[in-house]
Amino acid sequence: MSLPTETAKRRLGEAHSPLHDQVVTELRQAILSGRLKPGERLVEGRLADEMGVSRNPVREAIRVLASEGLVEVTARRGAAVATMSEQEARETIELRALLEGQNARLAARRQDKQIIKRIEAILNKGSAAVTAKRYDQLFDLNRLFHSELAAAGQNTVLGDLLLKLRERTSMLFSPMDPDRQARSWDEHAEILRAIIKGDERAAAALAAEHVMRAGMDFLIGLNAGGEAPLFLLPDQQDKQSADLSRTASPPRRPSRQPGAGTHAKARPAGAAQPSGRKRSSGSRPKPGVTASS
Repeated sequence: MSLPTETAKRRLGEAHSPLHDQVVTELRQAILSGRLKPGERLVEGRLADEMGVSRNPVREAIRVLASEGLVEVTARRGAAVATMSEQEARETIELRALLEGQNARLAARRQDKQIIKRIEAILNKGSAAVTAKRYDQLFDLNRLFHSELAAAGQNTVLGDLLLKLRERTSMLFSPMDPDRQARSWDEHAEILRAIIKGDERAAAALAAEHVMRAGMDFLIGLNAGGEAPLFLLPDQQDKQSADLSRTASPPRRPSRQPGAGTHAKARPAGAAQPSGRKRSSGSRPKPGVTASS
Protein backbone atom coordinates (compact mmCIF):
# COMPACT_ATOMS: atom_id res chain seq x y z
CA MET A 1 0.00 0.00 0.00
CA SER A 2 1.20 3.49 -0.80
CA LEU A 3 -0.47 6.84 -0.42
CA PRO A 4 -1.13 9.04 -3.49
CA THR A 5 1.68 10.86 -5.29
CA GLU A 6 0.57 14.28 -4.05
CA THR A 7 1.29 13.12 -0.50
CA ALA A 8 4.75 11.94 -1.52
CA LYS A 9 5.45 15.31 -3.10
CA ARG A 10 4.10 17.23 -0.11
CA ARG A 11 4.94 15.34 3.06
CA LEU A 12 2.42 16.17 5.74
CA GLY A 13 5.10 16.78 8.36
CA GLU A 14 6.26 19.77 6.31
CA ALA A 15 2.88 21.53 6.25
CA HIS A 16 1.74 24.18 8.72
CA SER A 17 -1.88 23.26 9.56
CA PRO A 18 -2.53 21.07 12.66
CA LEU A 19 -0.75 17.80 12.00
CA HIS A 20 -3.44 15.63 13.56
CA ASP A 21 -6.12 17.11 11.27
CA GLN A 22 -3.94 16.65 8.21
CA VAL A 23 -3.34 12.97 8.90
CA VAL A 24 -7.02 12.34 9.60
CA THR A 25 -8.04 14.12 6.40
CA GLU A 26 -5.45 12.32 4.28
CA LEU A 27 -6.34 8.86 5.55
CA ARG A 28 -10.07 9.55 5.30
CA GLN A 29 -9.72 10.67 1.67
CA ALA A 30 -7.58 7.62 0.87
CA ILE A 31 -10.31 5.33 2.25
CA LEU A 32 -13.32 7.12 0.78
CA SER A 33 -11.74 7.46 -2.66
CA GLY A 34 -10.90 3.76 -2.75
CA ARG A 35 -7.12 4.21 -2.70
CA LEU A 36 -7.09 2.21 0.52
CA LYS A 37 -9.25 -0.85 -0.07
CA PRO A 38 -11.71 -2.48 2.37
CA GLY A 39 -9.84 -4.94 4.55
CA GLU A 40 -6.42 -3.42 3.83
CA ARG A 41 -4.22 -3.21 6.92
CA LEU A 42 -3.12 0.18 8.21
CA VAL A 43 0.44 -0.19 9.48
CA GLU A 44 1.32 2.80 11.65
CA GLY A 45 5.05 2.76 10.93
CA ARG A 46 4.65 2.56 7.17
CA LEU A 47 1.99 5.29 7.08
CA ALA A 48 4.12 7.52 9.30
CA ASP A 49 7.12 7.13 6.99
CA GLU A 50 5.08 7.89 3.86
CA MET A 51 3.52 10.99 5.43
CA GLY A 52 6.69 12.23 7.05
CA VAL A 53 5.24 12.24 10.56
CA SER A 54 5.70 10.32 13.78
CA ARG A 55 3.50 7.39 14.74
CA ASN A 56 1.46 9.35 17.30
CA PRO A 57 -0.66 11.43 14.86
CA VAL A 58 -1.20 8.31 12.73
CA ARG A 59 -2.39 6.40 15.78
CA GLU A 60 -4.73 9.24 16.75
CA ALA A 61 -6.08 9.47 13.20
CA ILE A 62 -6.85 5.76 13.18
CA ARG A 63 -8.85 6.17 16.40
CA VAL A 64 -10.86 9.02 14.88
CA LEU A 65 -11.59 7.04 11.73
CA ALA A 66 -12.56 4.01 13.82
CA SER A 67 -15.15 6.19 15.60
CA GLU A 68 -16.53 7.15 12.17
CA GLY A 69 -16.85 3.51 11.15
CA LEU A 70 -14.21 3.73 8.42
CA VAL A 71 -11.57 1.71 10.27
CA GLU A 72 -11.83 -1.51 12.26
CA VAL A 73 -9.36 -2.25 15.07
CA THR A 74 -8.99 -5.80 16.37
CA ALA A 75 -6.51 -7.36 18.76
CA ARG A 76 -5.44 -9.95 16.20
CA ARG A 77 -5.03 -7.91 13.02
CA GLY A 78 -4.65 -4.41 14.36
CA ALA A 79 -6.15 -1.59 12.28
CA ALA A 80 -7.63 -2.17 8.84
CA VAL A 81 -10.01 -0.40 6.50
CA ALA A 82 -13.57 -1.33 7.46
CA THR A 83 -15.44 -3.90 5.43
CA MET A 84 -19.18 -4.41 5.03
CA SER A 85 -21.11 -7.59 4.52
CA GLU A 86 -23.64 -7.58 1.71
CA GLN A 87 -26.48 -7.36 4.23
CA GLU A 88 -24.88 -4.39 6.01
CA ALA A 89 -24.35 -2.64 2.68
CA ARG A 90 -27.97 -3.23 1.67
CA GLU A 91 -29.35 -1.92 4.95
CA THR A 92 -27.13 1.17 4.95
CA ILE A 93 -27.90 2.01 1.32
CA GLU A 94 -31.65 1.55 1.85
CA LEU A 95 -31.64 3.84 4.88
CA ARG A 96 -29.57 6.48 3.12
CA ALA A 97 -31.89 6.37 0.11
CA LEU A 98 -34.94 6.99 2.29
CA LEU A 99 -33.29 9.88 4.15
CA GLU A 100 -31.85 11.46 0.99
CA GLY A 101 -35.33 11.36 -0.50
CA GLN A 102 -36.85 13.11 2.51
CA ASN A 103 -34.08 15.72 2.50
CA ALA A 104 -34.69 16.49 -1.19
CA ARG A 105 -38.41 16.78 -0.47
CA LEU A 106 -37.67 19.37 2.23
CA ALA A 107 -35.27 21.23 -0.06
CA ALA A 108 -38.00 21.54 -2.69
CA ARG A 109 -40.34 22.84 -0.01
CA ARG A 110 -37.91 25.33 1.58
CA GLN A 111 -36.68 26.85 -1.71
CA ASP A 112 -33.58 28.54 -0.25
CA LYS A 113 -32.37 30.59 -3.22
CA GLN A 114 -28.84 31.17 -1.92
CA ILE A 115 -28.18 27.48 -1.30
CA ILE A 116 -29.70 26.56 -4.65
CA LYS A 117 -27.27 28.96 -6.36
CA ARG A 118 -24.37 27.25 -4.61
CA ILE A 119 -25.64 23.84 -5.70
CA GLU A 120 -25.95 25.08 -9.28
CA ALA A 121 -22.33 26.28 -9.22
CA ILE A 122 -21.13 22.89 -7.95
CA LEU A 123 -23.25 21.10 -10.55
CA ASN A 124 -21.71 23.18 -13.34
CA LYS A 125 -18.20 22.34 -12.12
CA GLY A 126 -19.05 18.65 -11.92
CA SER A 127 -20.55 18.57 -15.40
CA ALA A 128 -17.50 20.42 -16.77
CA ALA A 129 -15.17 17.93 -15.08
CA VAL A 130 -17.08 15.03 -16.66
CA THR A 131 -16.86 16.65 -20.10
CA ALA A 132 -13.13 17.26 -19.66
CA LYS A 133 -12.69 13.71 -18.28
CA ARG A 134 -11.21 15.14 -15.09
CA TYR A 135 -12.61 12.33 -12.98
CA ASP A 136 -10.11 13.00 -10.19
CA GLN A 137 -12.07 16.17 -9.35
CA LEU A 138 -15.44 14.46 -9.02
CA PHE A 139 -14.98 12.88 -5.61
CA ASP A 140 -14.63 16.20 -3.80
CA LEU A 141 -17.30 17.86 -5.98
CA ASN A 142 -19.72 15.03 -5.22
CA ARG A 143 -19.18 15.51 -1.48
CA LEU A 144 -19.79 19.25 -1.87
CA PHE A 145 -22.97 18.67 -3.88
CA HIS A 146 -24.49 16.38 -1.28
CA SER A 147 -23.33 18.60 1.57
CA GLU A 148 -25.10 21.62 0.07
CA LEU A 149 -28.12 19.49 -0.73
CA ALA A 150 -28.34 18.55 2.96
CA ALA A 151 -28.11 22.24 3.86
CA ALA A 152 -30.98 22.98 1.47
CA GLY A 153 -33.23 20.64 3.48
CA GLN A 154 -32.71 22.89 6.52
CA ASN A 155 -33.10 20.06 9.03
CA THR A 156 -29.98 19.79 11.19
CA VAL A 157 -30.88 16.42 12.72
CA LEU A 158 -31.46 14.92 9.29
CA GLY A 159 -28.32 16.60 7.98
CA ASP A 160 -26.18 15.06 10.75
CA LEU A 161 -27.60 11.59 10.06
CA LEU A 162 -26.94 11.95 6.35
CA LEU A 163 -23.37 13.08 6.95
CA LYS A 164 -22.59 9.90 8.89
CA LEU A 165 -24.34 7.72 6.32
CA ARG A 166 -22.49 9.39 3.46
CA GLU A 167 -19.18 8.76 5.14
CA ARG A 168 -20.16 5.17 5.77
CA THR A 169 -21.32 4.57 2.19
CA SER A 170 -18.81 6.69 0.30
CA MET A 171 -16.33 3.84 0.11
CA LEU A 172 -19.07 1.71 -1.46
CA PHE A 173 -19.73 4.20 -4.21
CA SER A 174 -16.20 5.49 -4.87
CA PRO A 175 -14.81 2.98 -7.41
CA MET A 176 -17.11 4.08 -10.25
CA ASP A 177 -16.31 3.87 -13.94
CA PRO A 178 -16.44 6.97 -16.18
CA ASP A 179 -19.87 6.08 -17.60
CA ARG A 180 -21.33 5.82 -14.12
CA GLN A 181 -19.66 9.08 -13.12
CA ALA A 182 -21.28 10.89 -16.05
CA ARG A 183 -24.68 9.35 -15.32
CA SER A 184 -24.36 10.31 -11.66
CA TRP A 185 -24.03 13.99 -12.54
CA ASP A 186 -26.97 13.78 -14.93
CA GLU A 187 -28.98 12.45 -11.98
CA HIS A 188 -27.72 15.34 -9.84
CA ALA A 189 -29.06 17.76 -12.46
CA GLU A 190 -32.47 16.05 -12.45
CA ILE A 191 -32.69 16.27 -8.66
CA LEU A 192 -31.84 19.97 -8.70
CA ARG A 193 -34.38 20.71 -11.45
CA ALA A 194 -37.12 19.09 -9.37
CA ILE A 195 -36.07 21.11 -6.31
CA ILE A 196 -36.09 24.38 -8.27
CA LYS A 197 -39.58 23.56 -9.59
CA GLY A 198 -40.75 22.89 -6.05
CA ASP A 199 -41.83 19.38 -7.04
CA GLU A 200 -41.43 17.63 -3.68
CA ARG A 201 -42.54 14.22 -4.87
CA ALA A 202 -40.24 14.14 -7.90
CA ALA A 203 -37.28 15.48 -5.91
CA ALA A 204 -37.72 12.79 -3.24
CA ALA A 205 -38.08 9.99 -5.79
CA LEU A 206 -35.08 11.11 -7.85
CA ALA A 207 -32.81 11.51 -4.82
CA ALA A 208 -33.74 8.08 -3.44
CA GLU A 209 -33.33 6.40 -6.81
CA HIS A 210 -29.93 8.07 -7.23
CA VAL A 211 -28.62 6.41 -4.07
CA MET A 212 -30.25 3.06 -4.81
CA ARG A 213 -28.84 2.99 -8.31
CA ALA A 214 -25.32 3.74 -7.11
CA GLY A 215 -25.66 1.07 -4.42
CA MET A 216 -26.95 -1.38 -6.99
CA ASP A 217 -23.89 -0.75 -9.16
CA PHE A 218 -21.67 -1.60 -6.22
CA LEU A 219 -23.52 -4.77 -5.23
CA ILE A 220 -24.25 -6.38 -8.57
CA GLY A 221 -22.65 -4.19 -11.23
CA LEU A 222 -24.08 -3.60 -14.68
CA ASN A 223 -25.01 -6.64 -16.74
CA ALA A 224 -25.29 -6.89 -20.48
CA GLY A 225 -29.06 -6.68 -20.41
CA GLY A 226 -29.22 -3.55 -18.28
CA GLU A 227 -29.65 -2.98 -14.58
CA ALA A 228 -31.44 -5.60 -12.55
CA PRO A 229 -32.58 -4.19 -9.18
CA LEU A 230 -31.33 -6.18 -6.23
CA PHE A 231 -33.65 -4.34 -3.86
CA LEU A 232 -36.30 -1.68 -4.26
CA LEU A 233 -37.94 1.02 -2.19
CA PRO A 234 -41.55 0.26 -1.19
CA ASP A 235 -43.04 2.63 -3.79
CA GLN A 236 -40.77 1.13 -6.45
CA GLN A 237 -41.95 -2.36 -5.48
CA ASP A 238 -45.58 -1.28 -5.93
CA LYS A 239 -44.79 0.27 -9.30
CA GLN A 240 -42.90 -2.82 -10.47
CA SER A 241 -45.78 -5.09 -9.41
CA ALA A 242 -48.25 -2.91 -11.32
CA ASP A 243 -46.04 -2.93 -14.41
CA LEU A 244 -45.74 -6.70 -14.27
CA SER A 245 -49.50 -7.07 -13.93
CA ARG A 246 -50.10 -4.91 -17.01
CA THR A 247 -47.50 -6.63 -19.14
CA ALA A 248 -48.20 -10.22 -18.09
CA SER A 249 -50.17 -12.07 -20.79
CA PRO A 250 -53.01 -14.38 -19.62
CA PRO A 251 -52.62 -18.10 -20.30
CA ARG A 252 -54.08 -19.25 -23.60
CA ARG A 253 -57.16 -21.43 -23.50
CA PRO A 254 -57.96 -24.08 -26.11
CA SER A 255 -60.20 -22.59 -28.79
CA ARG A 256 -63.59 -24.14 -29.36
CA GLN A 257 -66.59 -23.47 -31.58
CA PRO A 258 -69.18 -21.05 -30.23
CA GLY A 259 -71.77 -22.91 -28.27
CA ALA A 260 -69.76 -26.13 -28.28
CA GLY A 261 -69.94 -28.25 -25.16
CA THR A 262 -66.97 -29.39 -23.17
CA HIS A 263 -67.07 -32.90 -24.60
CA ALA A 264 -67.78 -32.00 -28.22
CA LYS A 265 -65.60 -33.84 -30.72
CA ALA A 266 -63.50 -31.78 -33.13
CA ARG A 267 -64.65 -31.95 -36.77
CA PRO A 268 -62.16 -32.38 -39.62
CA ALA A 269 -61.20 -29.15 -41.37
CA GLY A 270 -63.61 -28.30 -44.14
CA ALA A 271 -66.40 -30.55 -42.84
CA ALA A 272 -69.90 -29.24 -43.46
CA GLN A 273 -71.96 -27.81 -40.65
CA PRO A 274 -74.46 -30.47 -39.45
CA SER A 275 -77.93 -29.72 -40.66
CA GLY A 276 -80.37 -28.39 -38.17
CA ARG A 277 -77.69 -26.99 -35.94
CA LYS A 278 -77.29 -23.55 -37.51
CA ARG A 279 -79.39 -20.85 -35.97
CA SER A 280 -79.73 -17.20 -36.76
CA SER A 281 -78.14 -14.49 -34.63
CA GLY A 282 -80.20 -13.60 -31.62
CA SER A 283 -82.28 -16.83 -31.61
CA ARG A 284 -82.35 -18.96 -28.52
CA PRO A 285 -82.29 -22.73 -28.28
CA LYS A 286 -85.63 -24.31 -27.48
CA PRO A 287 -86.12 -25.51 -23.93
CA GLY A 288 -84.85 -29.04 -23.43
CA VAL A 289 -82.61 -28.93 -26.51
CA THR A 290 -78.88 -28.85 -25.86
CA ALA A 291 -76.43 -26.95 -28.06
CA SER A 292 -74.18 -29.99 -28.47
CA SER A 293 -74.97 -33.24 -30.16
